[in-house]
Formats: sequence, C-alpha cells, structure tokens
Amino acid sequence: MAVASFDPKLQAVSVTPAAVAHFRSQVRNHDSASAVRLSVKESGCTGFMYVIDLVDEPQADDLHLKLDDDLELLIDNSSLSVVNGTEIDFVTEGVNRQIKFLNPNAKDYCGCGESFNVSES
Repeated sequence: MAVASFDPKLQAVSVTPAAVAHFRSQVRNHDSASAVRLSVKESGCTGFMYVIDLVDEPQADDLHLKLDDDLELLIDNSSLSVVNGTEIDFVTEGVNRQIKFLNPNAKDYCGCGESFNVSES
C-alpha cells in the first residue's frame, strides 16, 4: 500500500481561468512586472485586507505557483495561514469587474467589504 504525502502549500490557492486572464493582462501592461504577488496586511475594522501587487522579483520566502507558461502567482509565506484554501476569481457584475476572494478561513467581513477576519485555530 502506497502512502501519499500532502503538502498544504501545494494546495494553498486556486485561481480561476478568468482571474488568470486578468492577471496576465495586468502583467503584460506593466513594464517591469513578471508576476503577481498575494499577501495580506492588517487593515480596516475587521482585521485583514488582501494585497495584490505586480512584481518583477519574488521575496526570498514567497511560495511560487505557476498559473500558466508565462504567469506566476507568488504568495507571501507569512500570509499563507490566512489565505490557505482561497479561490481567486475575476467576476463581472453589471458594469463592475473585480477580483473576488473565496476564502474558507474568513469568518467575518466589515460592512464595506474591504477587510475580513479569520477564525482562531
């Protein structure tokens, strides 16, 4: 019987095809960017806020996720416990287009939708 090992970092974040297309477009339109970087910072009334940056180089401890041949998502290692399991999508609702984060760890959201909180484990 074979035993498979599971590395949670390999399943950290999933990205929909719509979000991949959006990120690819953003990187191509930014002269020095070669990747998209996801992190969180303390912000707002609830606790955390997602931060998406276009970057030309990863930070030393970033997790690298290849989205396509020409696109990489970098995840800030210190943010991994907050974003683990998140699905990133790019949606159109009426005339609005936005990145959506479907985070199973998020438990509370502020009224304006800018910040969120995670459960204590």
